[in-house]
Amino acid sequence: MVVNLRGRDFISTQEWTREELEAVLKLAMELKDKKRKEIPHRLLEGKTLFMLFYNASLRTRNSFETGIFELGGQGIYLQPGAVYTPALKGEEIAYTTERISDVARVLSRYGHAIAIRIYGKPVQWVYGKGDRIVREFAHWADIPVINMEDDIYHPCQAMADVMTAIEHKGRLEGKKVVVSWAYSAGVKPVAVPQSAILAFTRFGADVVLAHPKGLELDPKIVDMARQNADEFGGSFEISYDMNEAFEGADIVYPKSWGSLKFMPPNVPEVDKEGMINLMNQYKDWICDQEKIDRAKSDVIYMHCLPADRGMEVTDDVIDGPHSVVFDEAENRLHVQKAIMAYVMGGV
Repeated sequence: MVVNLRGRDFISTQEWTREELEAVLKLAMELKDKKRKEIPHRLLEGKTLFMLFYNASLRTRNSFETGIFELGGQGIYLQPGAVYTPALKGEEIAYTTERISDVARVLSRYGHAIAIRIYGKPVQWVYGKGDRIVREFAHWADIPVINMEDDIYHPCQAMADVMTAIEHKGRLEGKKVVVSWAYSAGVKPVAVPQSAILAFTRFGADVVLAHPKGLELDPKIVDMARQNADEFGGSFEISYDMNEAFEGADIVYPKSWGSLKFMPPNVPEVDKEGMINLMNQYKDWICDQEKIDRAKSDVIYMHCLPADRGMEVTDDVIDGPHSVVFDEAENRLHVQKAIMAYVMGGV
């Protein structure tokens, strides 16, 4: 199928069809092969990507910068504190901020796409505000906007996850994928697990979401995952037992996330102490060899990284034969190149 994604925003995988997502994966695999064979693939010669980072990053920044360079374009790194901080209407501060509508329209005159990463502290942990800011940019920009992670979605990570799973397991129909909470002493956003359950159900997998009570994901996202399962022939269920969830799994994806009930707008301001107290009750939710042994003998272990070793996962698992975390990290580069190539007019 020939797809035309030129000029499209990429904010969540839910907003693209299954066929469009498959086209991205196909191109990503082709670009990966060309890179390994050192075949030039400068699909975006002379194009510019603006990368606006409200949060720190290793994989996201370097994979996007490297990717646009390998495609023949340039990436410009922007920090909100180094420019007039883009702000929503009504939140401006004189000579400190600039309204998003103005920033988006100016950058549209200079380049060919805007990529944004925003969640957590920069939005005072107000759940959904990061996504609102990304969509405000998309509303005003005349060029495509790519979500490099907000507080609801991390679609580029999810696409790399699916690509890695397909490379190791083939078609995902009939495969049991466990997206599980795991313990951490720090508070992390929910974007990765939410995007994972959406993407894996979109590709027909049998998805189990496992977490302790009190660490539920956004019910709207959970409903979308159920709808995906119904539409694409997989299944979706929730478990409150990590050991039980791992039984017979083909793919396990245990990582930590915070509790939405301690984040605004559910409370007046973020209650990190309350979250930590809740999470400290579940230090046994760690991916160790005993849990891996409950899964299939050829199970793969996934994590978006960075992983909190000794809390989310033991060294023998993340460095062991079941781990594909570095394949997963590499595939961020390839899948993002494919996304950029499509939305910025390279294919």
